[in-house]
Amino acid sequence: MVPLSKTIFKAYDIRGVIGSTLDEGIARRIGQAFGAAALAKGERKVVIGRDGRLSGPGLAKALAEGLQAAGADVIDLGMVATPMVYFGTNVLDARSGIMVTGSHNPPDYNGFKMVLAGEAIYGDAILGLYQTIERDDFKPADTQGGYSTHDIRDAYIQRIAGDVKIARPIKIAVDAGNGVAGAFAGDLFRAMGCDVIEMFCEVDGYFPNHHPDPAHPENLQDLIEKLKTSDAEIGLAFDGDGDRLGVVTKDGQIIFPDRQMMLYAADVLSRNPGAEILYDVKCTRHLGPWIAEHGGRPLMWKTGHSLVKAKLKETGAPLGGEMSGHIFWKDRWFGFDDGLYTGARLLEILTRELDPSALLNGLPQAYSTPELQLQLQEGENFALIDKLRADAEFPGAERVVDIDGLRVEYADGFGLARGSNTTPVVVLRFEGETPEALARIQKEFARVILAARPDAHLPF
Repeated sequence: MVPLSKTIFKAYDIRGVIGSTLDEGIARRIGQAFGAAALAKGERKVVIGRDGRLSGPGLAKALAEGLQAAGADVIDLGMVATPMVYFGTNVLDARSGIMVTGSHNPPDYNGFKMVLAGEAIYGDAILGLYQTIERDDFKPADTQGGYSTHDIRDAYIQRIAGDVKIARPIKIAVDAGNGVAGAFAGDLFRAMGCDVIEMFCEVDGYFPNHHPDPAHPENLQDLIEKLKTSDAEIGLAFDGDGDRLGVVTKDGQIIFPDRQMMLYAADVLSRNPGAEILYDVKCTRHLGPWIAEHGGRPLMWKTGHSLVKAKLKETGAPLGGEMSGHIFWKDRWFGFDDGLYTGARLLEILTRELDPSALLNGLPQAYSTPELQLQLQEGENFALIDKLRADAEFPGAERVVDIDGLRVEYADGFGLARGSNTTPVVVLRFEGETPEALARIQKEFARVILAARPDAHLPF
Protein backbone atom coordinates (compact mmCIF):
# COMPACT_ATOMS: atom_id res chain seq x y z
CA MET A 1 0.00 0.00 0.00
CA VAL A 2 1.33 3.41 -1.02
CA PRO A 3 0.86 6.01 1.76
CA LEU A 4 -1.37 8.98 1.01
CA SER A 5 0.68 11.99 -0.13
CA LYS A 6 -0.70 15.51 -0.35
CA THR A 7 1.75 16.20 -3.21
CA ILE A 8 -0.39 14.32 -5.76
CA PHE A 9 -3.34 16.67 -5.26
CA LYS A 10 -2.39 19.35 -7.79
CA ALA A 11 -4.10 22.62 -8.66
CA TYR A 12 -6.08 21.22 -11.62
CA ASP A 13 -6.04 17.45 -11.18
CA ILE A 14 -4.52 14.54 -9.25
CA ARG A 15 -1.24 13.15 -10.55
CA GLY A 16 1.32 10.71 -9.15
CA VAL A 17 3.94 8.07 -9.88
CA ILE A 18 2.70 4.47 -9.93
CA GLY A 19 4.06 2.48 -7.00
CA SER A 20 5.55 5.56 -5.36
CA THR A 21 2.73 8.08 -4.73
CA LEU A 22 -0.19 6.40 -6.51
CA ASP A 23 -1.63 2.89 -6.55
CA GLU A 24 -4.99 1.12 -6.64
CA GLY A 25 -5.53 1.65 -2.91
CA ILE A 26 -5.24 5.43 -3.35
CA ALA A 27 -7.49 5.25 -6.43
CA ARG A 28 -10.17 3.43 -4.44
CA ARG A 29 -10.13 6.08 -1.71
CA ILE A 30 -10.25 8.89 -4.29
CA GLY A 31 -13.33 7.15 -5.72
CA GLN A 32 -14.95 7.06 -2.28
CA ALA A 33 -14.20 10.73 -1.61
CA PHE A 34 -15.40 11.85 -5.05
CA GLY A 35 -18.49 9.67 -4.83
CA ALA A 36 -19.40 11.26 -1.49
CA ALA A 37 -18.87 14.75 -2.96
CA ALA A 38 -21.06 13.90 -5.97
CA LEU A 39 -23.87 12.52 -3.81
CA ALA A 40 -23.69 15.63 -1.60
CA LYS A 41 -24.54 17.63 -4.74
CA GLY A 42 -27.41 15.33 -5.63
CA GLU A 43 -25.43 13.52 -8.34
CA ARG A 44 -25.76 9.75 -8.18
CA LYS A 45 -24.10 8.76 -11.49
CA VAL A 46 -20.40 9.17 -12.37
CA VAL A 47 -18.88 8.58 -15.81
CA ILE A 48 -15.34 7.16 -15.82
CA GLY A 49 -12.78 6.41 -18.53
CA ARG A 50 -9.06 5.75 -18.88
CA ASP A 51 -6.28 6.46 -21.34
CA GLY A 52 -3.82 3.91 -22.75
CA ARG A 53 -1.37 3.77 -19.86
CA LEU A 54 -0.39 0.36 -18.53
CA SER A 55 -1.62 1.19 -15.02
CA GLY A 56 -5.00 2.41 -16.32
CA PRO A 57 -7.13 -0.77 -16.08
CA GLY A 58 -6.18 -1.45 -12.44
CA LEU A 59 -6.66 2.17 -11.35
CA ALA A 60 -10.00 2.46 -13.18
CA LYS A 61 -11.28 -0.75 -11.57
CA ALA A 62 -10.26 0.45 -8.09
CA LEU A 63 -11.74 3.91 -8.74
CA ALA A 64 -15.06 2.32 -9.73
CA GLU A 65 -15.05 0.21 -6.56
CA GLY A 66 -14.52 3.34 -4.45
CA LEU A 67 -17.31 5.21 -6.22
CA GLN A 68 -19.69 2.28 -5.77
CA ALA A 69 -18.75 1.95 -2.09
CA ALA A 70 -19.82 5.59 -1.67
CA GLY A 71 -23.19 4.74 -3.26
CA ALA A 72 -22.54 6.20 -6.72
CA ASP A 73 -23.55 4.42 -9.91
CA VAL A 74 -20.59 4.06 -12.30
CA ILE A 75 -20.86 4.33 -16.10
CA ASP A 76 -17.54 2.99 -17.40
CA LEU A 77 -16.59 4.14 -20.92
CA GLY A 78 -13.43 2.00 -20.99
CA MET A 79 -10.39 3.27 -22.91
CA VAL A 80 -11.26 6.73 -24.30
CA ALA A 81 -9.76 10.18 -24.82
CA THR A 82 -10.28 12.61 -21.92
CA PRO A 83 -12.76 14.77 -23.90
CA MET A 84 -14.93 11.70 -24.41
CA VAL A 85 -15.48 11.51 -20.64
CA TYR A 86 -16.39 15.23 -20.68
CA PHE A 87 -18.71 14.49 -23.63
CA GLY A 88 -20.30 11.70 -21.59
CA THR A 89 -21.10 14.13 -18.76
CA ASN A 90 -23.01 16.24 -21.29
CA VAL A 91 -24.93 13.60 -23.25
CA LEU A 92 -25.47 10.79 -20.74
CA ASP A 93 -27.66 11.07 -17.67
CA ALA A 94 -24.68 12.06 -15.51
CA ARG A 95 -22.98 15.41 -14.87
CA SER A 96 -19.95 14.10 -12.99
CA GLY A 97 -16.97 12.27 -14.43
CA ILE A 98 -13.42 11.12 -13.77
CA MET A 99 -10.80 10.39 -16.41
CA VAL A 100 -7.89 8.17 -15.36
CA THR A 101 -4.99 9.76 -17.24
CA GLY A 102 -1.36 10.73 -16.91
CA SER A 103 -1.88 13.25 -19.74
CA HIS A 104 1.56 14.06 -21.21
CA ASN A 105 3.61 12.85 -18.23
CA PRO A 106 6.15 9.98 -18.49
CA PRO A 107 4.84 6.38 -18.70
CA ASP A 108 5.15 5.68 -14.95
CA TYR A 109 2.72 8.50 -14.10
CA ASN A 110 -1.04 8.39 -13.91
CA GLY A 111 -3.77 10.50 -12.39
CA PHE A 112 -7.34 11.81 -12.49
CA LYS A 113 -9.08 14.71 -14.24
CA MET A 114 -12.49 15.40 -12.74
CA VAL A 115 -15.83 17.07 -13.42
CA LEU A 116 -18.19 17.41 -10.45
CA ALA A 117 -21.85 18.27 -11.11
CA GLY A 118 -20.95 19.92 -14.41
CA GLU A 119 -17.99 21.92 -13.02
CA ALA A 120 -14.29 21.27 -13.60
CA ILE A 121 -12.90 21.09 -10.08
CA TYR A 122 -9.61 22.66 -9.04
CA GLY A 123 -7.79 24.20 -6.09
CA ASP A 124 -9.71 23.93 -2.82
CA ALA A 125 -12.18 21.39 -4.24
CA ILE A 126 -9.32 18.99 -5.05
CA LEU A 127 -7.74 19.70 -1.67
CA GLY A 128 -11.12 18.84 -0.12
CA LEU A 129 -10.86 15.31 -1.57
CA TYR A 130 -7.45 14.92 0.08
CA GLN A 131 -8.83 16.12 3.43
CA THR A 132 -11.75 13.70 3.22
CA ILE A 133 -9.37 10.80 2.58
CA GLU A 134 -6.91 11.92 5.28
CA ARG A 135 -9.72 12.10 7.88
CA ASP A 136 -10.97 8.72 6.68
CA ASP A 137 -14.32 10.47 6.66
CA PHE A 138 -16.28 7.78 4.82
CA LYS A 139 -19.74 6.62 5.76
CA PRO A 140 -20.59 3.31 4.12
CA ALA A 141 -23.46 3.76 1.66
CA ASP A 142 -26.81 2.23 2.58
CA THR A 143 -26.85 0.75 -0.90
CA GLN A 144 -23.79 -0.10 -2.98
CA GLY A 145 -23.72 1.83 -6.27
CA GLY A 146 -24.27 0.05 -9.56
CA TYR A 147 -21.81 -0.54 -12.39
CA SER A 148 -22.41 -0.50 -16.15
CA THR A 149 -20.31 -0.11 -19.27
CA HIS A 150 -21.09 2.15 -22.22
CA ASP A 151 -19.50 2.49 -25.66
CA ILE A 152 -19.57 6.20 -26.49
CA ARG A 153 -17.30 6.06 -29.55
CA ASP A 154 -19.93 6.20 -32.30
CA ALA A 155 -22.02 8.90 -30.62
CA TYR A 156 -18.93 11.08 -30.18
CA ILE A 157 -17.68 10.66 -33.75
CA GLN A 158 -21.15 11.09 -35.26
CA ARG A 159 -21.82 14.23 -33.19
CA ILE A 160 -18.68 15.91 -34.51
CA ALA A 161 -18.83 14.62 -38.11
CA GLY A 162 -22.53 15.53 -38.29
CA ASP A 163 -21.84 19.17 -37.43
CA VAL A 164 -18.30 20.05 -38.54
CA LYS A 165 -18.06 20.04 -42.34
CA ILE A 166 -14.98 20.29 -44.53
CA ALA A 167 -15.32 22.45 -47.66
CA ARG A 168 -13.26 20.12 -49.89
CA PRO A 169 -11.41 16.82 -49.63
CA ILE A 170 -8.05 17.06 -47.85
CA LYS A 171 -5.26 14.63 -47.03
CA ILE A 172 -3.83 14.97 -43.53
CA ALA A 173 -1.16 13.29 -41.43
CA VAL A 174 -2.06 12.45 -37.82
CA ASP A 175 0.56 11.68 -35.15
CA ALA A 176 -0.90 10.40 -31.88
CA GLY A 177 2.45 9.49 -30.30
CA ASN A 178 0.93 6.13 -29.27
CA GLY A 179 -1.46 7.99 -26.95
CA VAL A 180 -5.15 7.15 -26.68
CA ALA A 181 -6.23 9.74 -29.30
CA GLY A 182 -4.81 7.34 -31.91
CA ALA A 183 -7.72 4.95 -31.29
CA PHE A 184 -10.21 7.56 -32.52
CA ALA A 185 -8.54 10.27 -34.63
CA GLY A 186 -8.31 8.35 -37.90
CA ASP A 187 -11.94 7.24 -37.81
CA LEU A 188 -13.15 10.72 -36.82
CA PHE A 189 -11.36 12.54 -39.64
CA ARG A 190 -12.29 9.87 -42.20
CA ALA A 191 -15.93 10.24 -41.11
CA MET A 192 -15.56 13.94 -41.98
CA GLY A 193 -14.31 13.03 -45.48
CA CYS A 194 -10.55 13.38 -44.98
CA ASP A 195 -7.85 11.09 -46.35
CA VAL A 196 -5.75 10.21 -43.30
CA ILE A 197 -2.14 9.05 -42.92
CA GLU A 198 -1.93 7.57 -39.42
CA MET A 199 1.35 7.75 -37.49
CA PHE A 200 1.89 6.02 -34.15
CA CYS A 201 -1.87 5.60 -33.69
CA GLU A 202 -1.48 2.17 -32.05
CA VAL A 203 -2.13 2.80 -28.35
CA ASP A 204 0.99 1.80 -26.40
CA GLY A 205 1.57 2.94 -22.83
CA TYR A 206 5.35 2.65 -23.28
CA PHE A 207 5.25 5.48 -25.91
CA PRO A 208 7.98 3.74 -27.95
CA ASN A 209 8.35 6.32 -30.75
CA HIS A 210 8.30 9.73 -29.10
CA HIS A 211 6.55 11.32 -26.16
CA PRO A 212 2.91 12.33 -26.84
CA ASP A 213 3.29 16.05 -26.10
CA PRO A 214 2.96 18.38 -29.11
CA ALA A 215 3.96 21.40 -27.02
CA HIS A 216 7.61 20.38 -27.51
CA PRO A 217 9.05 20.72 -31.04
CA GLU A 218 11.18 17.57 -30.72
CA ASN A 219 7.97 15.52 -30.55
CA LEU A 220 6.79 16.92 -33.90
CA GLN A 221 9.84 16.03 -35.99
CA ASP A 222 8.38 12.74 -37.31
CA LEU A 223 5.24 14.59 -38.40
CA ILE A 224 7.30 17.35 -40.08
CA GLU A 225 9.24 14.66 -41.99
CA LYS A 226 6.02 12.91 -43.06
CA LEU A 227 4.66 16.15 -44.52
CA LYS A 228 7.88 16.58 -46.51
CA THR A 229 7.77 13.07 -47.96
CA SER A 230 4.01 12.62 -48.55
CA ASP A 231 1.19 14.47 -50.29
CA ALA A 232 -0.54 15.33 -46.99
CA GLU A 233 -1.43 19.03 -46.81
CA ILE A 234 -1.36 19.50 -43.04
CA GLY A 235 -0.24 17.65 -39.91
CA LEU A 236 -2.13 17.22 -36.63
CA ALA A 237 -0.54 15.87 -33.42
CA PHE A 238 -2.18 14.95 -30.13
CA ASP A 239 -1.08 14.63 -26.53
CA GLY A 240 -1.38 11.43 -24.52
CA ASP A 241 -5.05 11.82 -23.56
CA GLY A 242 -6.36 13.74 -26.58
CA ASP A 243 -7.31 17.07 -25.04
CA ARG A 244 -4.52 19.10 -26.74
CA LEU A 245 -3.63 19.64 -30.39
CA GLY A 246 -0.39 20.41 -32.23
CA VAL A 247 -0.35 21.71 -35.82
CA VAL A 248 2.38 21.54 -38.49
CA THR A 249 2.27 23.12 -41.95
CA LYS A 250 3.38 21.53 -45.22
CA ASP A 251 6.69 23.41 -45.07
CA GLY A 252 7.41 22.21 -41.52
CA GLN A 253 6.35 25.29 -39.55
CA ILE A 254 4.86 24.63 -36.11
CA ILE A 255 1.72 26.71 -35.53
CA PHE A 256 1.57 27.07 -31.77
CA PRO A 257 -1.86 27.24 -30.09
CA ASP A 258 -1.83 31.00 -29.46
CA ARG A 259 -1.58 31.56 -33.24
CA GLN A 260 -4.14 28.82 -33.96
CA MET A 261 -6.47 30.76 -31.66
CA MET A 262 -6.48 33.64 -34.16
CA LEU A 263 -8.21 31.47 -36.75
CA TYR A 264 -10.64 30.00 -34.21
CA ALA A 265 -11.47 33.47 -32.83
CA ALA A 266 -12.11 34.96 -36.29
CA ASP A 267 -14.40 32.04 -37.14
CA VAL A 268 -16.35 32.17 -33.86
CA LEU A 269 -16.66 35.97 -33.94
CA SER A 270 -18.11 35.83 -37.46
CA ARG A 271 -21.21 34.32 -35.82
CA ASN A 272 -20.89 35.88 -32.36
CA PRO A 273 -19.96 39.55 -32.94
CA GLY A 274 -18.87 41.38 -29.79
CA ALA A 275 -18.27 38.15 -27.83
CA GLU A 276 -15.56 37.82 -25.21
CA ILE A 277 -12.64 35.52 -26.16
CA LEU A 278 -10.41 34.15 -23.37
CA TYR A 279 -6.71 33.37 -23.57
CA ASP A 280 -4.05 32.72 -20.94
CA VAL A 281 -1.10 34.89 -19.86
CA LYS A 282 1.40 32.82 -21.90
CA CYS A 283 -0.17 33.72 -25.27
CA THR A 284 1.32 36.05 -27.88
CA ARG A 285 0.67 39.78 -27.55
CA HIS A 286 -0.70 39.68 -31.12
CA LEU A 287 -3.75 37.68 -30.04
CA GLY A 288 -5.58 40.42 -28.08
CA PRO A 289 -5.43 43.02 -30.92
CA TRP A 290 -6.43 40.32 -33.44
CA ILE A 291 -9.55 39.49 -31.39
CA ALA A 292 -10.43 43.20 -31.14
CA GLU A 293 -9.88 43.74 -34.90
CA HIS A 294 -12.30 40.88 -35.59
CA GLY A 295 -15.02 42.43 -33.43
CA GLY A 296 -14.40 40.57 -30.16
CA ARG A 297 -13.45 41.51 -26.62
CA PRO A 298 -10.11 39.98 -25.57
CA LEU A 299 -9.83 38.75 -21.97
CA MET A 300 -6.45 37.57 -20.68
CA TRP A 301 -6.77 35.04 -17.87
CA LYS A 302 -4.83 32.67 -15.62
CA THR A 303 -3.12 29.55 -16.95
CA GLY A 304 -4.72 26.18 -16.11
CA HIS A 305 -7.35 24.16 -17.99
CA SER A 306 -9.74 24.09 -15.01
CA LEU A 307 -9.35 27.83 -14.42
CA VAL A 308 -10.03 28.72 -18.06
CA LYS A 309 -13.02 26.35 -18.13
CA ALA A 310 -14.49 27.99 -15.02
CA LYS A 311 -13.94 31.50 -16.44
CA LEU A 312 -15.53 30.46 -19.72
CA LYS A 313 -18.63 29.38 -17.83
CA GLU A 314 -18.67 32.55 -15.70
CA THR A 315 -18.36 34.94 -18.66
CA GLY A 316 -20.41 33.01 -21.22
CA ALA A 317 -17.52 33.35 -23.70
CA PRO A 318 -17.87 31.08 -26.76
CA LEU A 319 -14.13 30.33 -26.99
CA GLY A 320 -11.07 30.12 -24.76
CA GLY A 321 -7.54 28.89 -25.29
CA GLU A 322 -4.20 28.27 -23.65
CA MET A 323 -0.67 28.33 -25.02
CA SER A 324 -0.39 24.71 -23.83
CA GLY A 325 -2.91 23.61 -26.48
CA HIS A 326 -6.12 23.32 -24.46
CA ILE A 327 -8.81 24.98 -26.62
CA PHE A 328 -12.30 25.34 -25.10
CA TRP A 329 -15.30 25.56 -27.43
CA LYS A 330 -18.71 26.73 -26.30
CA ASP A 331 -19.58 27.59 -29.92
CA ARG A 332 -21.40 24.54 -31.36
CA TRP A 333 -19.85 22.41 -28.59
CA PHE A 334 -20.10 21.99 -24.81
CA GLY A 335 -17.43 24.31 -23.37
CA PHE A 336 -14.68 21.80 -22.62
CA ASP A 337 -11.18 21.34 -24.05
CA ASP A 338 -10.97 18.75 -26.79
CA GLY A 339 -7.98 18.24 -29.10
CA LEU A 340 -9.89 16.00 -31.51
CA TYR A 341 -12.78 18.46 -31.84
CA THR A 342 -10.32 21.34 -32.22
CA GLY A 343 -8.63 19.44 -35.05
CA ALA A 344 -12.01 19.04 -36.74
CA ARG A 345 -12.82 22.76 -36.41
CA LEU A 346 -9.38 23.67 -37.77
CA LEU A 347 -9.92 21.47 -40.84
CA GLU A 348 -13.32 23.09 -41.41
CA ILE A 349 -11.54 26.47 -41.61
CA LEU A 350 -8.49 25.31 -43.59
CA THR A 351 -10.46 23.49 -46.31
CA ARG A 352 -11.99 26.81 -47.37
CA GLU A 353 -8.48 27.64 -48.63
CA LEU A 354 -6.57 26.21 -51.58
CA ASP A 355 -3.33 26.55 -49.60
CA PRO A 356 -3.95 25.89 -45.88
CA SER A 357 -0.27 26.30 -45.01
CA ALA A 358 -0.18 29.80 -46.51
CA LEU A 359 -3.14 30.80 -44.32
CA LEU A 360 -1.45 29.43 -41.18
CA ASN A 361 2.00 30.82 -41.98
CA GLY A 362 0.48 34.23 -42.70
CA LEU A 363 -0.83 34.68 -39.15
CA PRO A 364 0.91 37.44 -37.14
CA GLN A 365 4.12 36.18 -35.58
CA ALA A 366 6.92 37.48 -33.38
CA TYR A 367 10.26 36.16 -32.14
CA SER A 368 9.58 34.14 -29.02
CA THR A 369 10.97 31.54 -26.65
CA PRO A 370 9.27 28.29 -25.77
CA GLU A 371 8.16 27.86 -22.17
CA LEU A 372 11.32 28.03 -20.02
CA GLN A 373 11.55 26.73 -16.46
CA LEU A 374 13.54 28.08 -13.53
CA GLN A 375 13.93 25.07 -11.19
CA LEU A 376 13.45 25.75 -7.47
CA GLN A 377 12.50 23.88 -4.29
CA GLU A 378 8.87 23.23 -3.27
CA GLY A 379 7.13 26.54 -2.46
CA GLU A 380 10.07 28.72 -3.51
CA ASN A 381 8.51 29.51 -6.88
CA PHE A 382 5.61 31.48 -5.38
CA ALA A 383 7.93 33.15 -2.86
CA LEU A 384 10.07 34.44 -5.73
CA ILE A 385 7.02 35.74 -7.63
CA ASP A 386 5.80 37.54 -4.46
CA LYS A 387 9.23 39.17 -4.09
CA LEU A 388 9.25 40.29 -7.71
CA ARG A 389 5.77 41.74 -7.34
CA ALA A 390 6.88 43.71 -4.29
CA ASP A 391 10.32 44.91 -5.41
CA ALA A 392 10.93 44.59 -9.15
CA GLU A 393 10.83 47.67 -11.37
CA PHE A 394 10.60 47.54 -15.14
CA PRO A 395 11.56 50.90 -16.69
CA GLY A 396 9.92 51.48 -20.06
CA ALA A 397 7.17 48.93 -19.58
CA GLU A 398 3.71 49.87 -20.87
CA ARG A 399 1.87 47.76 -18.32
CA VAL A 400 2.34 44.95 -15.81
CA VAL A 401 -0.36 42.27 -15.64
CA ASP A 402 -0.35 40.42 -12.31
CA ILE A 403 -3.39 38.12 -12.52
CA ASP A 404 -1.04 35.10 -12.76
CA GLY A 405 2.58 35.87 -11.91
CA LEU A 406 4.01 38.91 -13.69
CA ARG A 407 3.50 39.62 -17.38
CA VAL A 408 5.42 42.77 -18.31
CA GLU A 409 4.36 44.30 -21.61
CA TYR A 410 6.50 46.65 -23.70
CA ALA A 411 5.80 48.41 -26.99
CA ASP A 412 7.84 45.71 -28.75
CA GLY A 413 7.29 42.53 -26.73
CA PHE A 414 6.61 40.97 -23.33
CA GLY A 415 8.18 38.89 -20.60
CA LEU A 416 6.35 36.50 -18.26
CA ALA A 417 7.29 34.91 -14.95
CA ARG A 418 4.68 32.83 -13.12
CA GLY A 419 4.76 30.14 -10.48
CA SER A 420 3.71 26.74 -11.79
CA ASN A 421 0.77 25.22 -9.92
CA THR A 422 1.95 21.68 -10.62
CA THR A 423 5.75 21.65 -10.11
CA PRO A 424 8.19 23.83 -8.09
CA VAL A 425 9.31 25.96 -11.04
CA VAL A 426 8.91 29.52 -12.24
CA VAL A 427 7.64 29.41 -15.82
CA LEU A 428 9.20 32.03 -18.09
CA ARG A 429 8.26 33.07 -21.61
CA PHE A 430 9.48 35.95 -23.77
CA GLU A 431 8.39 37.53 -27.03
CA GLY A 432 9.82 40.40 -29.08
CA GLU A 433 9.11 42.02 -32.44
CA THR A 434 12.83 41.74 -33.23
CA PRO A 435 15.61 39.48 -31.92
CA GLU A 436 17.06 42.58 -30.25
CA ALA A 437 13.80 43.31 -28.42
CA LEU A 438 13.58 39.69 -27.29
CA ALA A 439 17.14 39.79 -25.92
CA ARG A 440 16.55 43.12 -24.16
CA ILE A 441 13.40 41.89 -22.39
CA GLN A 442 15.17 38.69 -21.28
CA LYS A 443 18.00 40.82 -19.92
CA GLU A 444 15.50 42.90 -17.91
CA PHE A 445 14.01 39.76 -16.36
CA ALA A 446 17.44 38.33 -15.64
CA ARG A 447 18.28 41.57 -13.79
CA VAL A 448 15.24 41.51 -11.49
CA ILE A 449 15.31 37.73 -10.88
CA LEU A 450 18.99 37.74 -9.93
CA ALA A 451 18.44 40.77 -7.68
CA ALA A 452 15.74 38.79 -5.84
CA ARG A 453 17.49 35.41 -6.04
CA PRO A 454 21.26 35.71 -6.71
CA ASP A 455 21.76 31.92 -6.78
CA ALA A 456 19.13 31.34 -9.50
CA HIS A 457 20.27 29.24 -12.49
CA LEU A 458 18.49 31.05 -15.29
CA PRO A 459 17.33 28.88 -18.21
CA PHE A 460 18.10 31.64 -20.75
